[in-house]
Amino acid sequence: MRILLDECSPRPLCGALFKHAVSTVDAAGFKGLENGDLLQAAEDRFDLLITADKNLRYQQNLSGRKIAVIELPFNSWPRLKPMVATLEAAIESIQPGDYVELRPPPSQ
Repeated sequence: MRILLDECSPRPLCGALFKHAVSTVDAAGFKGLENGDLLQAAEDRFDLLITADKNLRYQQNLSGRKIAVIELPFNSWPRLKPMVATLEAAIESIQPGDYVELRPPPSQ
C-alpha cells in the first residue's frame, strides 16, 4: 500500500509501517498544500492518507474519492506506538474511498 502521512502525523510511523511504501507530505513535495489540494494531489500517487486532522471529513467532500483516509486519534507518537497493530489491521482492511476513524483503547 502506498501511504502518505500528512504534516500532523508523527514521523516515526514511517518506520513502524515498514510493510508499506510510506512517504511524508514533505518528501512527496506536497508541503503547504491545504486539505482539498492535498487530497487531489495525493490521489494520483497514494492509496491512503493518514492524518490526525479531526476536521478533514467535515471540511472536505470525500465522496467519490479513490484515496482512503485513516484519522488518527492523536498525533503523539508515545500514545500511538501501542496502537500500531490496530493501525496495521485498519490498513489491511481499508478500501479505496473509505474513511476510518481509528479509536484509542478505553484506557487511553
